[in-house]
Amino acid sequence: MDIDPDSSTDAHLAAAPVPSQSTYQTRVADYWNAEENPVNLELGKIDDLYHHHYGIGTVDPSVLDGETDAESDGRRDRITAELHRLEQAQAELLASHLGDLSPADRVFDAGCGRGGGSVVAHLRYGCHADGVTISRKQADFANEQARRRNIADKVRYHHRNMLDTGLATGAYAASWNNESTMYVELDLLFAEHARLLRRGGRYVTITGCYNDAYGRASREVSLINAHYICDIHPRSEYFRAMARNRLVPVHVQDLTADTVPYWELRRQAGHLVTGIEETFLDAYRNGSFQYLLIVADRV
Repeated sequence: MDIDPDSSTDAHLAAAPVPSQSTYQTRVADYWNAEENPVNLELGKIDDLYHHHYGIGTVDPSVLDGETDAESDGRRDRITAELHRLEQAQAELLASHLGDLSPADRVFDAGCGRGGGSVVAHLRYGCHADGVTISRKQADFANEQARRRNIADKVRYHHRNMLDTGLATGAYAASWNNESTMYVELDLLFAEHARLLRRGGRYVTITGCYNDAYGRASREVSLINAHYICDIHPRSEYFRAMARNRLVPVHVQDLTADTVPYWELRRQAGHLVTGIEETFLDAYRNGSFQYLLIVADRV
């Protein structure tokens, strides 16, 4: 049964069904319910835009100037702010490809994390946004942020499975995944996006994928999978699965070179290092891993 998205009051959100999920998805939910990573939280505290993705663009080298102590407060603050600027640039790039949206339109943020991407889309277009996350903790956090911004009437977050949202068929002008496709089967994911999008609606993803031209998934890709409890897909499977689910690519952009500076800076941010930074850089540089933007229309 379709759920009218305009009926999503706080009471409706509280009454939403617990997401159906596999054993693997339960592990993913447990991971994100427990996650308190500074690389997500400290960056978000700068302007209350909390993202769960990486950054793109040229790094301002001056953030590394000044104090010789890598852990000095001034240096730490500059690096943190610069990393957040780069991740915000990534979010803005994705939002810029969502199409010609109006304040009356509704958009869907699949795997929304702590909600930053939905806020970016709303601030850009004035549109309504529904974010979905399998983590109850993330959904509650994001809804509280929307209330603090006084946008909870237009930006709402739901504790649901992005493969089976219960949201209204054909109600959305645009939808996206920002670094969350590696947690699900692509056919199931794109089928749900195709159901939610109106004809001519726009789907966008930014994702890491392994490069089929390199061969099978590399050692570095396997290490990234283990670190994040995910399953990175080959590049080719995105396009095959889209074709099977009425999503026709209209723009593809390789962002690999654009994200390398973010990772080079992050590995120097001692307070934010997670231990996976060198693996990402090795994977990008040996050609086994790519960072792609894919834009598709629902036909």
